[in-house]
Amino acid sequence: MSKKTPQAIRGTQDIFGSDAEAFAFVVETFERVRRLYRFRRVEMPVFEKTEVFARSLGETTDVVSKEMYSFDDRGGESLTLRPEFTAGIARAFLTNGWQQYAPLKVATHGPLFRYERPQKGRYRQFHQIDAEVIGAGEPQADVELLAMADQLLKELGIHDVTLHLNTLGDGASREAWRAALIDYFRAVKDQLSEESQERLEKNPLRILDSKDPRDKPFLADAPKIDAFLSEEASAFFAAVTSGLDAAGVKWVRAESLVRGLDYYRHTAFEFIPDEGSASAAALGSQSTVLGGGRYDGLMESLGGAPTPAVGWAAGIERLAMLVGTSEDDWADVALVIEEEGLEAFAAKSMRALREEALSAELFDTGSLRKRFDKASKSGASIIYVVRRQDGKLVGQAKGHDQGLWDSVTKVMELQLADKNP
Repeated sequence: MSKKTPQAIRGTQDIFGSDAEAFAFVVETFERVRRLYRFRRVEMPVFEKTEVFARSLGETTDVVSKEMYSFDDRGGESLTLRPEFTAGIARAFLTNGWQQYAPLKVATHGPLFRYERPQKGRYRQFHQIDAEVIGAGEPQADVELLAMADQLLKELGIHDVTLHLNTLGDGASREAWRAALIDYFRAVKDQLSEESQERLEKNPLRILDSKDPRDKPFLADAPKIDAFLSEEASAFFAAVTSGLDAAGVKWVRAESLVRGLDYYRHTAFEFIPDEGSASAAALGSQSTVLGGGRYDGLMESLGGAPTPAVGWAAGIERLAMLVGTSEDDWADVALVIEEEGLEAFAAKSMRALREEALSAELFDTGSLRKRFDKASKSGASIIYVVRRQDGKLVGQAKGHDQGLWDSVTKVMELQLADKNP
């Protein structure tokens, strides 16, 4: 009786071929750019105490109430697979004494977990890149973080996206705006969607980004944050926008862009594909490429002292959908060994080639015809053939890349000289 092969868990993926190459390209580019901006690399635990996320994200959010993978360990403590990076990094900042490094610039990437309906570019196990600046309350920190994100996208070859930017004001500005929104939406509560009716008292800002047709007629005339900004908050936002202009970062104002949690302050942003662009077509309705904001109140929710911070995250799978990296990652050289019994020579030659930073693939098994066919189909820039002639091993390089031809020939001539009597 045969056993049925277990299938992959819904919402997970096995990444292979061109998808894997695009994924790796995103990560490699991110690592290179974060070093340019002097962001320190950090590695975070895949699971934390559930309260880390419940206290930072809020008990009433969809992530905490519906989407977290939580479980009790053998000691009876509730643990949760991380649904995002920021809360864990904030916890580490407080528990590891990282305050001594403030302002601290850190970056990381890896898998995250949310139990939600899988859809295009979104999975239950997904991966993100993440960058945070902790302990810097100046608008220049926001500008640097956004300039880093803009450069990353451009170096990935993603040019058809625009930074959408808004301000949520300082604490007093936000609270005055929130109260005005509650008064405004209460007057039309019965005409709002069920979800917006639920949000009205708890999280009225989230109504502003509702996509429900029943809500849209009331959004245009809703109170705007600009009417409630303090002088300090206005000056902060002006400094961010002027800094972005100076840095050459293209942006547009997005007054409906909000963050519902109370600890968010000042800058909120998303990089969104331009209408009708290739990126918009590739991502469909899931249109945000990279997003984040300033979360000056988060540390207090975790028991720390008030600490300004700003950060962003982006899904690696979704970025990989936009970079268009080919699976065809050709080798520099295909080494074909015609003779039998030269396994040691082949291994030594392959190592010598790779030590010279030449990517190499070996073809020394099967019939001669199969070896040549496989080498030809491999797409390697140079095919180097080793055969025996007049009692000695000789080599011949075939290919049109003169620089590679010279490098490969130089390495192999040394190997042949060492092998021949």
